[in-house]
Amino acid sequence: MAKSPSPSDDPLDGMSREVDRLLKQLPGADPTLRGSSPSSPPVSGVRPGIVTTPGGAAISERREPTARDKLGVWLRVGLGVVAGAVMTQWPYAHACGFRLYLYLAAVAAVLVAGGWGSLSSWKLRMGVAHVTSLMVIFWGLVLAAQQVLPRIGYAAVAASWRCL
Repeated sequence: MAKSPSPSDDPLDGMSREVDRLLKQLPGADPTLRGSSPSSPPVSGVRPGIVTTPGGAAISERREPTARDKLGVWLRVGLGVVAGAVMTQWPYAHACGFRLYLYLAAVAAVLVAGGWGSLSSWKLRMGVAHVTSLMVIFWGLVLAAQQVLPRIGYAAVAASWRCL
């Protein structure tokens, strides 16, 4: 009959003990790994609610967004949507010259508004707002392409940057 190996004969047991020993030495380790009770004061340099990276930089844990945070995100996204929509009703001719540059600056503002909404919605994990702001960015790129591509020779119809 075969003899079952004892726990002390298992090479993985020694390795797991070594891993446990090293985990106990980590500054942000679970207090139960150190053998202390969870109610004991934290080890110096370790603050509750703060996670540290291997380099020692503190990363605060993610908190639940408030209604005010969500409203702020929707206002940013709404700003981008409104700016993108009114660009179709631009009241001035923008075929060349200063007015073209002014129009392109307004298109850049649409792109910035879309990016701002996109970053803030990504940060708060608001999916619908994020997709909406990505559509604003896409619309801004379409508006820019309508003006830039004919001027760089890509489109069939040529246009110039300056008025002659």
